[in-house]
Amino acid sequence: MSSTSQAFQAPRGTYDILPTTAGTVLAVREALAAPLRRAGYGYVETPVFEDVNLFSRGVGESTDIVTKEMFTIATRSEESQRLALRPEATASVLRATLEANLHRTGNLPVKLWYSGAQYRYERPQKGRYRQFWQVGAEAIGAEDPALDAELIILADDAYRSLGLRNFRILLNSLGDKQCRPVYREALQNYLRGLDLDEETLRRAEINPLRVLDDKRASVQDQLGGAPMLVDFLCEDCKAYHEQVRELLTAAGVAFEDDPKLVRGLDYYTRTTFEFVHDGLGAQSAVGGGGRYDGLSEMIGGPELPSVGWALGVDRTVLALEAEGITLDIPATTDVYAVPMGEQARRVLFGLVTGLRRAGVSADLLFGGRGVKAGFKAADRSGARFAVVAGERDLADGVVQLKDLTSGDQTPVALDALVTTLKEKLQ
Repeated sequence: MSSTSQAFQAPRGTYDILPTTAGTVLAVREALAAPLRRAGYGYVETPVFEDVNLFSRGVGESTDIVTKEMFTIATRSEESQRLALRPEATASVLRATLEANLHRTGNLPVKLWYSGAQYRYERPQKGRYRQFWQVGAEAIGAEDPALDAELIILADDAYRSLGLRNFRILLNSLGDKQCRPVYREALQNYLRGLDLDEETLRRAEINPLRVLDDKRASVQDQLGGAPMLVDFLCEDCKAYHEQVRELLTAAGVAFEDDPKLVRGLDYYTRTTFEFVHDGLGAQSAVGGGGRYDGLSEMIGGPELPSVGWALGVDRTVLALEAEGITLDIPATTDVYAVPMGEQARRVLFGLVTGLRRAGVSADLLFGGRGVKAGFKAADRSGARFAVVAGERDLADGVVQLKDLTSGDQTPVALDALVTTLKEKLQ
């Protein structure tokens, strides 16, 4: 349908997931989540909107996410709380953990995974949307390099289970509250001597590490001589980071040390990492995360050292396309019933209902169309078998079962159809 004859379209920066692509999207979500379930992560789902302050405190007031990209919600005048659509899920998952006292009810870490949409007001382009889907994981309440390595390995396993090969893991350490202030001061002194616009200089005073993440060439060209955080790490952070590196190497997970890797959120400490795919152009990051030991305290909770990641479903689908990978998506329909006549329609309707209740995916030709149209519909459905019946078949107490792959057709007794099909499909 042309845009001139259609009253409404999907909002700018969003898109519809339709049956033609839904199989791949769902398979990607499942592949990203499967390693987490095997590693003992439990599912959590939070509201898509939260108190604005949860994100301004946790994500960081100097970040583009908070200052430029957050969708705020107009609430009724009598409500004092300001709300925003979640731009990321870590702060929400940690809020839910604290509210439910999950950190007090069992062994630490609390291991959680989620799947859901996030919202950012960004300039739409391929791979960057205003509503985008992520699968993520958080391990809350433990400071252990093995936990950092575990999450990176699980993400690597997830991507490889999809057949992806052309991605790289970038790894860095951002230090902790002991050594980062010294680096922060050195970096600020360096940035003050550069030719930067007022907004960037203001950002440098609030969180100078964010300037390293600036993608503009006019800024990056001046950062060649910037001090590197790796040169300022304290002995504890160096030892912690080296353990992460050793564990990844022992697990056969390749990575690249990237001393400039900062990522876009203020809450990261120590381990930070990013998965990038070189076939996606400018939007090359398909996922990433890191350790956020101080976030709980930022949002009013106790000290809970934690680590997590989020993997982009949208960009993972694009990465599959870039590598020419087509996932083996099972057909949504195993059996397609084609009735010839009103009596057959009633009988096959009952048979289709019985098949579904027996766990067999089945569909029926609706609308009173003929046999030729029925077989075309059966082929389009991807079904392996077609069940055909007319008055003569019903009088004999049988239906015709046609294998749509081989073309073989045999009569099957009505009362044996469910059993026969289940055996053949196994």
